[in-house]
Amino acid sequence: MASEAMPTPAAGMWGAAMRALMPALVLVVLLGFVAPMVLSDFRLNLLGKLMCYAILAIGVDLIWGYTGMLSLGHGVWFGLGGYALAMHMKIVAAADLGDPLPDFMTWTGLKVLPWFWAPFAHSWFALIAVVALPGLVAFLVGLLVFRSRVKGAYFSIITQALALSLSILLIGKQEYTGGMNGLTSFTTLYGLNLTSPATQHLLYYVTVAVLALTYLGARWVVTSPFGRLMIAIRDDEERVRFAGYNVGFVKALVFSLSAMTAGVAGALFATQVGIISPADVAIVPSIEFVLLVAVGGRATVIGPVIGALLVGGARSGLSENFPATWQYFYGVLFVGAVLLFPAGLVGVAVQLRERFRGVSLTGPVPRVEGVKHAEP
Repeated sequence: MASEAMPTPAAGMWGAAMRALMPALVLVVLLGFVAPMVLSDFRLNLLGKLMCYAILAIGVDLIWGYTGMLSLGHGVWFGLGGYALAMHMKIVAAADLGDPLPDFMTWTGLKVLPWFWAPFAHSWFALIAVVALPGLVAFLVGLLVFRSRVKGAYFSIITQALALSLSILLIGKQEYTGGMNGLTSFTTLYGLNLTSPATQHLLYYVTVAVLALTYLGARWVVTSPFGRLMIAIRDDEERVRFAGYNVGFVKALVFSLSAMTAGVAGALFATQVGIISPADVAIVPSIEFVLLVAVGGRATVIGPVIGALLVGGARSGLSENFPATWQYFYGVLFVGAVLLFPAGLVGVAVQLRERFRGVSLTGPVPRVEGVKHAEP
């Protein structure tokens, strides 16, 4: 009898790589090729906005789904990235009109560009600040918080307080931030006319590419030894600490990585929507970002993307068809999804796969938090 061929390590690695790449490939095909052919410019711009939320949701999944830290203030990092690029675009817009200051500064009586605005006149500085500013601030905040072993609900309250504090600061310092109206009326970005449909299409494709790269980067992180350390901290933080790891530093690092992801999402959002304001930084959007992950399925990477696109699409459809009552339907949708599918939509898919795992051809079942897995 001929012996069965044993799978080689190389074949196993190739299969794992293909399983990781397949969702990214599907995203690129659907969002990058199919969507532009069937959607109007308005719908395409809306889809670009939802993809920005999907990028941010992946970052939330890293800190909540894989490390066990529920952040209710990710609007802070989203806003810092968005404001960093918006400040540059606002200075350029003023220069195009021959004004030394952005319009709102002139209206509020300022005569000189504030010192902390001056570096954002340089495009390279703004681009670095989009990533570095939220990443650095989050890392420093994380070190202070996690060295004190703050976790659970107390960490969530602190992040929520950060969102509230920043939104109040942005509204109160109108002469420096544009106040409640935020920063808007952008004209160009790196020499490209933002009002041109061609530029908007280019920004859409850039967002598709960033989303795919963010997904692949997150997959690489969570499947690496560092990712296993993140999961270990989520499951038993004290045991990891007793094993000799600096848990506070690791959590601060993950917090920073998640914030940098949100900062990139905020910058892309500002260019496509044309505005960034305190409303994007406050508590309500921060909670919605968490719900995107909960609906899609945490600790899955692809779940937050699915949640962001589906929930965002549902919100748009409900607000268009039920303008007076859409928020009630939206709330029922969230409550129902969390109650009926506590492991998220991806968790439901895993449960169905386990039910029919005898005919599964795609390899081992991924471990999804909140789902009971049958033993082989």
